[in-house]
Amino acid sequence: MDKVLVTRRIPRAGPDLLRGLAEVMVSPHDRVLTPAELLAMSAGCRGLLTQLGDRIDRRFLAARPEVRMVANYAVGFDNVDLDAARELGVMVSNTPEVLTEATADLTLALMLDIMRRVSEGDRLLRSGGYKGWAPEFMLGTSLQDKILGIYGLGRVGLAVGQRARCFGMRIIYHTRRPHPQAQQDLGAEHVDFPSLLERSDVISVNAPLNRETQGAFNYDAFRRMKRGAYLVNTGRGPIVKEADLARALAEGLIRGAALDVFENEPQVEPALLKLPNVVLCPHLGSATSEVREQMALRAAGNLAAFLRGQEPPDRVA
Repeated sequence: MDKVLVTRRIPRAGPDLLRGLAEVMVSPHDRVLTPAELLAMSAGCRGLLTQLGDRIDRRFLAARPEVRMVANYAVGFDNVDLDAARELGVMVSNTPEVLTEATADLTLALMLDIMRRVSEGDRLLRSGGYKGWAPEFMLGTSLQDKILGIYGLGRVGLAVGQRARCFGMRIIYHTRRPHPQAQQDLGAEHVDFPSLLERSDVISVNAPLNRETQGAFNYDAFRRMKRGAYLVNTGRGPIVKEADLARALAEGLIRGAALDVFENEPQVEPALLKLPNVVLCPHLGSATSEVREQMALRAAGNLAAFLRGQEPPDRVA
């Protein structure tokens, strides 16, 4: 019988789907495996069900030629060297669509939090600093009639735009190519990156991580944003240069930021931890019980298809 490795504990529905098709080994460690652990535990495995923290690079694939399928438990797959996988004939899949609504919900939650100063107010009250209501106490920013700039209008970006419209926001977006549905459904305007920076009252980062997007939001980008603008990142951490963001916030170049993903996750830029105008969220974009179970079933379903000799539905390589 074939053998597969699930590199971290996931909802039982996923591994259960694979039982009977293969011998299923689930990592006993509820953390990201070290490269040495991953290499050792994957010995003899035809398939892996991996996490974003698992680095599946050319060296690993060359050292484990028996691995023929990598099912990533995420919509992203930048942890996998796709070029090497293609060259070596290794299939790779992801879990698209199931994360869309939950991630868009969290994006709006963070947007409301930072613009209306919810977490900041919570900290103030818990510390005993609240002395009563006042007309100019803790004034935030309304969402109505503000311009939301969406960086990366894929499934999540489009869902964010749909929600933002319910708050009366106007939508502009930056992608490589115009998105007809965005224009039709949201009245959204396709703009270049400099225009996105200069016109947006709040920017939502929802792009995938690649050579073009990595480090796109650096100090020069923050200098071009409106004074009083906000940044929300629920996309990928390395798209934002955290040290540059901390500097921009400290200098008042932008008013606030809310992050669910981080440049060197799980580490966070220390300067951000000291700033009151930052909301930090521990990668909760897809963190609902319903979505995580759907992800487990989707990832396992791709691996199950491979084990049956079928094409994985969500194959990316």
